Amino acid sequence: MNDKKIKIGKISYINDAPVYFGLDHGLLPPWLKMVSDVPSVLNGHIKTGEIKISPVSAAFYAMNYKDLLLLPDLSISCNGRVMSVILASNYGIDDMDGKKVIFSHESASAAAFLKMIFHQKKVTPIFEVGPVNNYQQIFNSADAALVIGDTALLHPWAQTFEYCIDLGQLWYEMTKLPFVFAVWVVRRSFAEKYPSRVKDIHKLLLTSKDQGYQNIDKVIEAGKNKLGLERSVIKEYFDLLYCDFDDKKVQAMGLFFDSLLDQGILNERADIEFFI
Repeated sequence: MNDKKIKIGKISYINDAPVYFGLDHGLLPPWLKMVSDVPSVLNGHIKTGEIKISPVSAAFYAMNYKDLLLLPDLSISCNGRVMSVILASNYGIDDMDGKKVIFSHESASAAAFLKMIFHQKKVTPIFEVGPVNNYQQIFNSADAALVIGDTALLHPWAQTFEYCIDLGQLWYEMTKLPFVFAVWVVRRSFAEKYPSRVKDIHKLLLTSKDQGYQNIDKVIEAGKNKLGLERSVIKEYFDLLYCDFDDKKVQAMGLFFDSLLDQGILNERADIEFFI
């Protein structure tokens, strides 16, 4: 390998802050460069090979599983309510036939999940891609919006819309399982060529995550400062998030992939394969 720095992705929301705490506080080696952006952009960088290792949406992994391997013990998941993936709506889900739902390109998993819910309920809204940062503008121009990440935490969606449906909670009510929003992947070609380097990066990420949970008060404080929200809100948010990837979460992700296959979002069953 040449001396060029290896680029790894980092989600620009606060949700993966525990995983990157150590890397943000002295663990980052000189041969590694972190690239911070929204999930959809990181998905694209992994696809082109610009980035070798990154968190990506679970749906993106399923759509590109032949080119990717999962890194063990790393995900962004919930086991019920999650707060940062919501459908803000003027109507209940069962009453949204023909209603306009706006979502951004920022999360393939959340959009695919929402379409799956409507598909199962035989409800057919009109989906439109657009910005979801201005909650008042959305209220005036659409019937509902899928809002994710920091945007979901920052604005008074529950005070503006009649319904504020937490998709993590909805999935749990349907399946009694966790939901996996994002996973860490490595490009398969890079892993085959440089397996020892991938092991080094994976070990760094796990050590960084351990340090994050050992310093969770600092992670919460940084999130509070970044978003300007009450500390209690940020603490509640991190209490609901999980960054591990146990067997139950693997099972839940497989169920999600099956549902994507059933509704034609996937053309074939996606294998769940880890880098070892």
